[in-house]
Amino acid sequence: MRLPVARAVEVCPVEVAVSVLGGTWKLTLVKHLLTGTKRFNELGRLVPLANTKTVTRQLRELEEDGIVQRTVHPEVPPRVEYRLTARGRSLAPLVTMMNDWGAEFAGETIRS
Repeated sequence: MRLPVARAVEVCPVEVAVSVLGGTWKLTLVKHLLTGTKRFNELGRLVPLANTKTVTRQLRELEEDGIVQRTVHPEVPPRVEYRLTARGRSLAPLVTMMNDWGAEFAGETIRS
């Protein structure tokens, strides 16, 4: 267990969720992986404002926390794919609700 997650366990379940999912682009990466397995560059294209270093770090943390599975295929050039684990797929209702809420909020903000 990553140290930030272990510390969050001592506080409250909400803090555990924030520790696991509260990173730059993490929920967006999970949202895109809900539609199926993606290669690294494909994820980069889906999140164009994210830099490569950040996406790499966030995917590693999601992998370490058991949300994402990384598969390296022994090919030249190497093919690396990411997919959600069962625990990651269990986030679908949460991510969908957050996506809908964000879209509604953005729409209200634009109209204001």
